[in-house]
Amino acid sequence: MPIPSTRMARRFALVLLMSQSIVAFSPMHARLPLSHTSTALNGSFKRARYFFRTNSRLLKTFPAKLNGETDIGKESTYRLTQSPKYLEQIDRYRGYRRAIEERKSSNATETTRFFRRIVSDAMIDDCRRRSKVYVSDWTDASKNVKKVVPAILFLYFSCLSPAVSFGTIATQITGGSIGITEFLLSSGLSGMAYAILCGQPMAFIAPTGLTLAFISGLYRFCSVNMLPFFPIYAWVGLWTSFFFVLLGLGGSSQFIRYCTRFTDEIFNALLSVNFIYEAVSSLRRNFEQADPSNLSMPFIALAMALSTFWATMKVTAFETSKYFNQKARTIIKDFGPVTIFVLMSCLNQLPLIKKFAVPTLTLPASFELAGGRNLLIPLNAIPLQMRLLCAVPAVLLSALFYMDQNISVRVVNNEDNQLKKGAAYNLDMVALGLITGVLSLVGLPWMCGATVQSLNHIRAMTETRFNETTGQAEVVGVLETRVTGFSVHALIAATVFILPVLGFAPIPVVGGVFLFLGRKLMSGNSFLRRVRDTFVQENRLPDDHPIRYIGRKKTTIFTSVQLLCLMGLWAFKQNSSTAILFPGVIGLLMGIRAFALPRIFTEDELNDLGDPTPA
Repeated sequence: MPIPSTRMARRFALVLLMSQSIVAFSPMHARLPLSHTSTALNGSFKRARYFFRTNSRLLKTFPAKLNGETDIGKESTYRLTQSPKYLEQIDRYRGYRRAIEERKSSNATETTRFFRRIVSDAMIDDCRRRSKVYVSDWTDASKNVKKVVPAILFLYFSCLSPAVSFGTIATQITGGSIGITEFLLSSGLSGMAYAILCGQPMAFIAPTGLTLAFISGLYRFCSVNMLPFFPIYAWVGLWTSFFFVLLGLGGSSQFIRYCTRFTDEIFNALLSVNFIYEAVSSLRRNFEQADPSNLSMPFIALAMALSTFWATMKVTAFETSKYFNQKARTIIKDFGPVTIFVLMSCLNQLPLIKKFAVPTLTLPASFELAGGRNLLIPLNAIPLQMRLLCAVPAVLLSALFYMDQNISVRVVNNEDNQLKKGAAYNLDMVALGLITGVLSLVGLPWMCGATVQSLNHIRAMTETRFNETTGQAEVVGVLETRVTGFSVHALIAATVFILPVLGFAPIPVVGGVFLFLGRKLMSGNSFLRRVRDTFVQENRLPDDHPIRYIGRKKTTIFTSVQLLCLMGLWAFKQNSSTAILFPGVIGLLMGIRAFALPRIFTEDELNDLGDPTPA
């Protein structure tokens, strides 16, 4: 009897299919993740499919039955498909499918909502803006190789000098825990990573005096309280990395607009004074350590430093001279600083000069971390409570990084530099935060935005043309590329393998480069220019000078406030007991500008001083 057997098989298959589907979406399975529920549903379909494949006769009969095409007749088919129980099962099945789709849609919505809570629109805009030009950031370098190669050589030495100098100082203030090798390795590797990840490739990160002051304060705090330095250092860095990445993702760089030109000029003046101070301190030590009856060596060292400074200033300004043609002047300007550094180092090797024993860089004979320590820091060396407390100094370090990084990048993005590809402050912050976390894990010194090196990068990549009418150099354009930053820092990282060769460089020559960098940073600082113009006769000042608009008294008051802030910052930084709190003091500058100065000056006067209140 084929009809009864066929009917029985069909009913058995239908019951099997629907029962397995019901089990898949039972309350027990509803508590399981969506992937488990989908697996159960797929299993029920597989069992039903297996049943039909093993009954070929029923496989042919069952679809036809549903369409009313078998010999059972349309009436029986109609009764089966229109029965309340059958319709209820179909509706339930459709409801399960709808539940799957709604759950998938809900999960996708929650993920998107969580992503948008963390990542701001400003961060998304930064990524979109820079992604459009990311490839050209690498390929544009091939368009002007004659500009790129000398820039890499010059920037290598100008970035190498601070790394070596700060490494020498860090060796003394950290008891040999962090030295030159660590600074070279950190500066090179982090600079390469930053060139790949950052939003503004014309900006450099490097060791800074302010970061070194914080490391010094942290080391003294650990020494006084008998705490292990490197585990504390690592956890402070990891917390800072966490805070800084969140600040970047949250679009916090928009608040840097409240850091006006008043703060920028004081901050840059502090960096400039710090470079000059380190150079002068190095030269002064030569006189203090020399035999009072024989001061030949200190004076020779002083002459080498001043000669390096003077010659570097001359060759970098040679492009605006009247000698030779434009191509020759550009070559001298690009290759001059490197040539001077090499020539002064060779001059020190001549027997006539070598007999005075001018000090050279003290470097290890081979690549080795300070004290022969392991690369990875033991994070479990301090208790959990201490790890959590490390978040407190991390807040201060994050404040320092926030100010230092954003001010440095904002100087780079200044419209006077005529950059075309756009800024990406939040992306820069995220890149620096990730790099800080990696450096903390391996105990390498932290890097941050370096104003001097960044400005030198822009000047090295700027193409200028001398205007015969105005008698001044005019900017034609800037070659914006990641190749120079990556290559320069790759060379710095590779320097750890040629440390004995680098040991031939005289310390006074490095001091001369520091003098040049400090003096170069003063260029364009209207605060320092107003300090000088305070003593200039009024009718000899430029027509657009603030003294001509608001008078000498108001201009002097504004300049004096900036000068007092600079002196206060310097005193706070030099005091060993307050150095660790130094980043918080920088934030006070914003408060002084926002609340104190508007009580003394009107908005028109602030505009005339070039420091309008942000909207």
